[in-house]
Amino acid sequence: MDKKLLRLYAVTDRSWLKGRTLYEDVEKSLKGGATLIQLREKNMTFDDFIKSAEEILTLCRKYNVPLIINDNVEVALACGADGVHLGQSDTGIAKARQILGNSKIIGATAKTIEQAKKAQKDGADYLGSGAIFGTSTKNDAKKMDMETLRSITAAVDIPVVAIGGITRENIFMLKNTGIAGAAVVSGIFAQADIEKATENLYIKAGEII
Repeated sequence: MDKKLLRLYAVTDRSWLKGRTLYEDVEKSLKGGATLIQLREKNMTFDDFIKSAEEILTLCRKYNVPLIINDNVEVALACGADGVHLGQSDTGIAKARQILGNSKIIGATAKTIEQAKKAQKDGADYLGSGAIFGTSTKNDAKKMDMETLRSITAAVDIPVVAIGGITRENIFMLKNTGIAGAAVVSGIFAQADIEKATENLYIKAGEII
């Protein structure tokens, strides 16, 4: 995949909508420069997830930005998304590739060098590694130190994005880690001005990669 798509990877979270729609907030992030959108829906029925995915996919097509579905290969297939991101306990990469085909993007979470190498061997297009600064969105996420992140980016040929608590104030600390970009949740979607926050992060991400 084109690693430029990973420069600023926006990961959705409905918990900060405060009466707005996800469509509105994602559009603000796209206007601000998000280069890839991941739709993360943890508490939806299959049918509602597909409906949400179809809405966000229409929006992503408008801005010519890929849509990745978190965890759910079946939803990604049903809605025609550009790919899927898989955690360590989700559908295997090889199985996902078999279902989605070679043209789709498959990302994988990798917290160790061993996981990173296996994901690359299994056919992942990119890796997500963290939680680099901790996170407020996953209770079980352990913080990853910079040395581990550098070791992962050095161990594989596919691009790596850092994720976990990344904000405009700390993103500069990721310079010289070998990452292709930053995946951001609350640093975008919990902000009062999503478009401006995304724009700031897009600029800063360009300075560290």
